[in-house]
Amino acid sequence: MTVHSTSNKKQPIIFCDFDGTITENDNIIAIMKHFNPPGVTEIIQNVLDKKISIRQGVGEMFSLLPTANQEEIFRFAIENAVIRDGFKEFITYCNEKQIPLLITSGGIDFFIYPILSQFDIPHANIYCNASSFAGETIEILWPHACDEHCDNDCGMCKTAIIRSYNASDYHRILIGDSITDFAGAKLVDTVFARSHLIHLCEELQLNYIPFENFHQIIEQLEA
Repeated sequence: MTVHSTSNKKQPIIFCDFDGTITENDNIIAIMKHFNPPGVTEIIQNVLDKKISIRQGVGEMFSLLPTANQEEIFRFAIENAVIRDGFKEFITYCNEKQIPLLITSGGIDFFIYPILSQFDIPHANIYCNASSFAGETIEILWPHACDEHCDNDCGMCKTAIIRSYNASDYHRILIGDSITDFAGAKLVDTVFARSHLIHLCEELQLNYIPFENFHQIIEQLEA
């Protein structure tokens, strides 16, 4: 859903990460640590060492999990998620101020949609990777892959979504915590960062506002 600016003032729009940002933990890593399929540690290390892309790594990791364990995987992923303090109030704030809130996540639909279903977020405003349980192992699908302007191969291209909202019309705000948010942080007007994203911003001397909960973000937006 695109909201068009009706005045000369830029329309604020927020791009918010999910894993480690809306939730306290990274759900993909939590799933892999819990089920611990043979070979997963090596794949994770290859991603961290940048030997393979995030898209390739995530695809390979989930291909190690049998679809026969679908219900157990679903249950663990959803029950394991802890929502960061203030997120519900943050959604209310965005709705009251008519600020579009887009969830831009490298996570997977089978846990993101159920977890976010308790909140007032339009389905069309949630961007994430998809999944298929039709085969013997889980297959990850990539409905929002990188466009011609991006070669990061993260799987879910946050920068393509950000670029679809023109900088001349929108004040673009990013909220994130990790390397998957870094390319987007270079594009937007305002960055709210925690964890690894703080270190990455400091390395390139990008301006950012640190946060640990969504109450702090509301306070900063009000200021």
